[in-house]
This record gives sequence, C-alpha cells and structure tokens, in this order.
Amino acid sequence: MLDLEVVPERSLGNEQWEFALGMPFSQAVSILQKHCRIIKNVQVLYSEQTPLSHDLILNLTQDGIKLLFDATNQRLKVIEVYDLSKVKLKYCGVHFNSQAIAPTIEQIDQSFGATHPGVYNPAEQLFHLNFRGLSFSFQLDSWNEAPKYEIPHGAMVRRMHIYTGNNLQETRAPPMPLACFLGNIYAEFVDVLRDGAGPLGLKLRLLTAGSGVGVMADAKVRSMDRSIFFGDSCQDVLGALGSPHKVFYKSEDKMKIHSPSPHKQVPSKCNDYFFNFFTLGVDILFDSTTHLVKKFVLHTNYPGHYNFNIYHRCDFRIPLIIKRDGADSQAEDCILTTYSKWDQVQELLGHPMEKPVVLHRSSSANNTNPFGSTFCFGLQRMIFEVMQNNHIASVTLYGAPRTSSQARPESSGSSH
Repeated sequence: MLDLEVVPERSLGNEQWEFALGMPFSQAVSILQKHCRIIKNVQVLYSEQTPLSHDLILNLTQDGIKLLFDATNQRLKVIEVYDLSKVKLKYCGVHFNSQAIAPTIEQIDQSFGATHPGVYNPAEQLFHLNFRGLSFSFQLDSWNEAPKYEIPHGAMVRRMHIYTGNNLQETRAPPMPLACFLGNIYAEFVDVLRDGAGPLGLKLRLLTAGSGVGVMADAKVRSMDRSIFFGDSCQDVLGALGSPHKVFYKSEDKMKIHSPSPHKQVPSKCNDYFFNFFTLGVDILFDSTTHLVKKFVLHTNYPGHYNFNIYHRCDFRIPLIIKRDGADSQAEDCILTTYSKWDQVQELLGHPMEKPVVLHRSSSANNTNPFGSTFCFGLQRMIFEVMQNNHIASVTLYGAPRTSSQARPESSGSSH
C-alpha cells in the first residue's frame, strides 16, 4: 500500500517520487514505469474520436488514484483519490487516512483545521468540503435529509481532489513546475516561417529553468526565441537548440518507392540522419552528404497514435497561403495549428490531387501497433499525416535546400 504526502495545490507523492500539478504526461508515465513493481495495473483513458474534448487520464486501479491531464497542453490538472481504502495519506507528516485511522469529518477537521461551510450535492448525495487547492467529498447515504452546512458526525471521505485555485470545476493545469524541467528545454510554441512558395524554417519560443549564480531563490522559467532554416548546418542547429536527445540514422527510405525519380532504387552510400528533440516535439532531418537541414517533422502527440508519449506535443502554427482570384494572399485567420483537423485543412487548401500514402507503423512481426494505419497527404511542400479520427498526427516540412551562395533567411521578415 502506497504511503503518500498530500500537498494542497501542488502534489501527491513520497520521498522517492511525486505527481506534481503541471507535470507533463510523459514524466508521470516515466515515474510509473520506474516503479512498476510497486504501482501496478495502470490504465490510460482517453477519447479515441474526440481526444480534445475529454481529459487524458492515468488510472492507478490498484491504488485508487486518478491523474487527470488537460487534453490540450497534456499537463497534470487534477489528482483524484477515489478509493481511500487502497492508500495511506498524510498531511504535514501526520496521517489522516490509513488502516488504523478512518478519514472521518472529525479527522479531517483535526488534520486540516476550519474552512468555509461545506456544499451539499443532492444528485451525488455527497457533501463537498473545500480548502484552497484541496477538496473532500463525504458520503451521506445513511442520511435521509442532509443538513445545509454542517457535515454529520462520522461521515466518511469518499473522494479527495488536489488542484490549483479555489474551484475544482474551474481549475486549469498550472505552468510546468521548475522541478519538472530536469535540465531540458521545452517549446512554448513553434511558428513555421514561410514565403509564397512554402516553408522556410521554424521559429521556436523555448522555455528553460534558469537561476541566478548560486542563488536558488532567483530560479525561474526563462524564455528565448531561436530560429532554424532549411540549409542550416548541424552546428547552426546545435548552437540554437543544444544537443538533441537522440541521433537516429535512417536505415532505409520506405517512401522512396513513391518518388518519380528513375534512380529511386539506387542505394545511397551513406544514410540521412535525424536529430530527435523529444521535449520540443520536433525532428530535424539532415542530408548525409552535405549535413544540412533537409526536413522538419512536427509531432502532435495525440493518444491513439503509434508514437504517442515518445514526443511532447509540438504546439505549432503554420500560416497558409490561400489562392484568391489567381493571387496569393495571407489572411490572419488562416493559421493551421496542432489542433486543426484534416477536413479544415482541405477547406482552406483544397483536396490533394493524388491518393494518400498509407503508412503502417509496426515491428517486423507486425504485432505492436493496435491503432491502425495513418494516411499521408502532400500540400504546399508539407506532408500531413492524418489519423483515422481526422486529427493530424504529424506535419513534415520540406523545401529546396539553400545553396552556399544564398544568404540565410531573416526570421523577423517571415514571422507570423
């Protein structure tokens, strides 16, 4: 049985680990994987058809705990303990719920002190007692008529919630805590820079946990803007973004068969390679010969996709070029985002002329992808990977490589 410390408006955990409000989904999964011998039988719950309309949930069935993540930013929004008989809980080092201590209204009063009057919900037959960032729900099944304010003696806690603010119904996931950065950089948003012909590169607003020299009280989240372009060198990218989490060398190009080139079957002497930036949700492909940027891949990290939880969600914005009366124009509202659906893209850009490429992702045994195929469409030098629920799984950007005689583009002139 887990023995956990409750910190209102912040976390639930122990000396080895904690689930902190604002924590990214992937970090919570990492904790569960690391302690899989203790925390077992975990469910991942999400809406397959409308993943943005419902919270993304980790249900620790053995321990009676649910972790509710905001569907959009995928950060921890609410911690719910729905079965107090499966876990020990303490506040300020003193237990208020264990096998020997029943979580009655008297025990909660003793442990947490006075608060505002409780609120009775007749539909749920629950009395809610709210503190800032913490609420308790009491079961009133044995009472025919509930009092207006005072919770009857002996009433037992049925559920507990940890959240930010004063109202559980209106709470939102807070910004990621400093303790969750762990030396990584994250992208607040990623703007695609482009001209009339297509994408030119990326402008990233990066977040990092900075601190004053030797002064921990100065620690805070710092932001910076960095731009990278097609034709940039490895050194350019490393200088802008730092070291990648992983370098992946392509063993074969399975999309080559769809190329019109007559030399598509000629094997190359060396392999192109990716810089994988998992916390940015971005992959950067380099040409194996020139070592210059060839493609960008932006990942949306929707549940139900083969790559789910490998990358953080890339919150991108792509300005679209709309043709009206034979002329190109850019409208302020024609911005494709991580949350746009494929039919919305087609309404703006038109339907692709060619049939989609069906993408099967699986192991060699073809037994590790329960989510089915995705479909790849090409428009305006962009490849959209579309899931079966009409959401976009990834966007691959490609463009004409910059020659040595061409100057590096300026991001300020192409920013949106």
